[in-house]
Amino acid sequence: MTISFNHTIVAAQDKKLSAYWFTTLFGLPDPVPAGHFLSVPLDNGVTLDFAEPPPQFDINPQHYAFLVSEADFDAIYGRIVERGMEHWADPRRSATGINTNDGGRGTYFLDPAGHYLEIITRPYGSGG
Repeated sequence: MTISFNHTIVAAQDKKLSAYWFTTLFGLPDPVPAGHFLSVPLDNGVTLDFAEPPPQFDINPQHYAFLVSEADFDAIYGRIVERGMEHWADPRRSATGINTNDGGRGTYFLDPAGHYLEIITRPYGSGG
């Protein structure tokens, strides 16, 4: 059996703001319109499809973790610091900065819609 993750919908009060914020921070090409969505292609054929839910629906914060290279971590983290964004070494937000879990680096931060984003350079449980 072959099962691959294809896409997820990222709910945002302003899909354009959130999608462009994400692509700019991560150094990716601009989002692509796809029906009601603004789609951001990632590696392995996965897309993040930014959408605005109807006004009667609340946006519940989600967690999105991204495995990035050391060079991409440096670039993204540099933009986080340059923008003066709050960021944390742990998901409880009890320590600021970067963690060194599994011999890599990681940090957590919020996007404009209140979703918890994480960048890591080593998968959890990979040792190091």
